[in-house]
This record gives sequence, C-alpha cells and structure tokens, in this order.
Amino acid sequence: MAAALLASGAVLLASSGCNSHTAATGAAPPETPAPSVTPAAPMPQPQAATPDPKSFTTTGPLVAEQQADIAAGRDGRVVAVAVQIGDHVQTGQLLAQLDDRALHAAYDARKAHIAAAQDEVTDWEAEESSAKADLRRADQMRANKIMSDEDWEHFKYKLDETIAEVARYRDEEAAAEADLNLANLQLQQSRIVAPFTGVVGRSSVRLAQEVKAGDVLFWITAEAPLHVLFTVPESLLAAFTAGKPLELTTADIPGLIQAGRILRVSPVVDPASGSIQVIGEVVRPSPLLKPGMSMQVRLAP
Repeated sequence: MAAALLASGAVLLASSGCNSHTAATGAAPPETPAPSVTPAAPMPQPQAATPDPKSFTTTGPLVAEQQADIAAGRDGRVVAVAVQIGDHVQTGQLLAQLDDRALHAAYDARKAHIAAAQDEVTDWEAEESSAKADLRRADQMRANKIMSDEDWEHFKYKLDETIAEVARYRDEEAAAEADLNLANLQLQQSRIVAPFTGVVGRSSVRLAQEVKAGDVLFWITAEAPLHVLFTVPESLLAAFTAGKPLELTTADIPGLIQAGRILRVSPVVDPASGSIQVIGEVVRPSPLLKPGMSMQVRLAP
C-alpha cells in the first residue's frame, strides 16, 4: 500500500515538472519599450560678417564717357586710310575715304538737271502769265459778243496747258532736288570721319578693301573724362554714397595712386548677387591711364 502511494506521488511530480517546462519555453518574452528620442535642436547658423568699408577693395574697368564704333554708311571701295591705331583725331577729321568718282559725276548731272528744270519753270510761268492776260481779254470779247465760244475755248485751253506745264516742271525740279540730296548724302558717306575728339582704339580697314554699309571700320574712344565701373555689396550701401572720395590703383602702373570720387550709385540691387552698381569719376586722370584698364577701387582713407 505504501509502495503504491509512493508510485502515485512520483507520477504526479513527473507530470507537474513537464507542464512547468512547457509553459516556460512556449511563452513570448516580455517586450522592452523603445527609449524615447528627443530631436536635437537645430544648430544656429553663423551670421555673415559685414565687410569693413575702410578695408573693402574691389575692381572695375576704366571707361571713357564717349566711345563709338565707326561704320561704313554705304557700300564702296576704300581708296584712302588716313589714320592708324593710336592716332589722336579731332571732331570731323577724315579717317578713311571711299571711291566717290561716280557719285561726283551723278551729283553734277543732277545739279544740271535741276538748273534745266528751273529754266523750264521760269519759261512756262511767263507763258502762264501771258495766257492769263489773253484769257482775260477773250472773256471781255466773249461777253461783248465779239468772240465766239469756239475761239474763247482756244484761249482757255492754252492757259490750262501752260498751267500743266508749269506743274510738270516744278515736279521735275522737286524730284531732281531729291536726287541731288541723295547724291550729296552718299558723297558725305564716302568720307568716314571722327564723330568726336579722341584716339583710334581699333582699326579693321585696309586700302582697296570692299566694304558694305554697316561694316565697322574703326573704334574711337575719348581720353577724358574717365569713369570706373564697379560693384559693392548691399551691406556697404551706406558707406558708398555720391561724392565720397576714392583711391584707385592698377597693377599695370605700379606705384600710381589715382584720386577719384563716386559719381553715381544705382538705386537698384542686383537680386542675383546682392550687389549695387557704382560709377566713379577719375579726378585729373594721369596721362598713363587708358580706357579698358582694370583698376582696384577702395574708399580713400
């Protein structure tokens, strides 16, 4: 009996041990909550340092107030080149000459045509005055029944004819004068002249060259006054105002310090670069300075 009880107890213990192992291995492990992450605060952006106006330096080109391309006004052949690069020229000075012999002949012919038309107008105006007097007498004779209507029509036709001839030759005179003006313009265009006093900066013409109207033959630039073009940041607008003195230097002429002053400041900021266009005037420019040179620009101390 005791042995039976011990056997039953062993069976129960074994059964209880198996159930406990199954429950332990089959249950899902408890989930560990993920730690909460606090987003990092954005790093403050560094502020761009405002440049010091006294030490700010920029560069810009020297430009002349007057400069122009000189082009041919008509087609033609170059028969003379009067200047070369570097020559100083005065307003109206001849730079080059196109062949104008045919134009001179046409000009003289048109002048003769005008003179002939004017003579015809004078003659027919005299005929008109005479025809008007004849018609007035014919009117009286017709009114007094001395002249027939048929004879009166003859005087009336003669007056109408002289009036038409006067008008025709006046039109011919006007057309000849228009042709003469055109020939004169073409003669003027045969002379390539300097539009202002300056220096020949470029030349692209040679003797016997055939040119077309619009071909650029010379580039003329004045030597004074000289301006310098440059830009400054918007943040320096308060320092760069009209009238402020400038100090100009150039690597092309070591040791030269040229005085200048701000002439004009653009009222518009370039949105792409945040800069402002400034025009400076060169004060009593050195004869060594030439248009096109690159200058270093800063406010004068």
